Amino acid sequence: MADSNDLRKTPIGIYDPAEKRGPAAVDITALLLSVLWLLLSGAFFLLYGGEGVDGLRFVLTVMVVFLPVAMIWVAASTMRAARVMRDESARLHAAIDAIRAAYLTQAQTGRTEPQGGNIARKLDELVASQRKTEATLAMITSQRAVDSAVPAAPAPGQPQPEDQATLSLGTPADALQPPLPNSDLIRALNFPETAEDAEGFAALRRALKDRPAAQLIQAAQDVLTLLSQDGIYMDDLRPDLARTEIWRAFAAGTRGREIAALGGVRDRASLALTAGRMKQDPIFRDAAHHFLRLFDRAVARFAPEASDAELSELANTRSSRAFMLLGRVAGTFD
Repeated sequence: MADSNDLRKTPIGIYDPAEKRGPAAVDITALLLSVLWLLLSGAFFLLYGGEGVDGLRFVLTVMVVFLPVAMIWVAASTMRAARVMRDESARLHAAIDAIRAAYLTQAQTGRTEPQGGNIARKLDELVASQRKTEATLAMITSQRAVDSAVPAAPAPGQPQPEDQATLSLGTPADALQPPLPNSDLIRALNFPETAEDAEGFAALRRALKDRPAAQLIQAAQDVLTLLSQDGIYMDDLRPDLARTEIWRAFAAGTRGREIAALGGVRDRASLALTAGRMKQDPIFRDAAHHFLRLFDRAVARFAPEASDAELSELANTRSSRAFMLLGRVAGTFD
């Protein structure tokens, strides 16, 4: 059984959340902006304040000088809270990996220690805590992305978007939409890297306007969320990537051992956990098979028009890694 020191170990070193850090860059930036704004606004009102009613002038001065400063520190506090949440999520992720490895090792060797139940219980508690942490982090960091994605209100006299939902003769508006570029589909299936990934969010929004792509993205998001509940993250997997000829054969309908190289995920712990979840959880099983079907159709549409470089990029996305993992467990490559 892993001790408390093992819970801090990660594949790239040792993670210590208690490590002391100096002043954060966001705090320094906020302080500099606040001082700069106070100096500029104070100088303006002192030198060019002009004449006016004393009471009204005082209220206006207070608002102009101090309200932006308050907004600066609200933004700094939000970014600092997001950083704390990320650190906590990383710590919990490392702890889950350590406990999961110890639990699987004990199960494979057939040992029955009295503390086995404690390991499973601690794993469940850590998973629940991580879900709560990640939900809080998503609520904090996604608000800026949502705000930036809100479309501007139409100018007076312009038709509303609903006015263009359908065209004459009953032709749906999306039937005349240009085809989704391969680069946007690849970027969307990999999902945005961070909340500041503007290009990733833009590609995701464009892909969601394409009906087949939107269905695949939703299915991929569902299985990635379900896999994360067992501590399985696509960024942790390092699959063996197959040659583009094998991907093209798969798109053409080849199945079985001829395309076995597509199942490049070799992580035994992830495979074991996914196989157990597939047998015991009907919701997970249905979501996995639904995703595999949609991914199969998407590759069949994508491969004939894609270059070898684009196929390689598609194979390295998070959605493709989920396909490799679930495909091996479901027997797609047998």
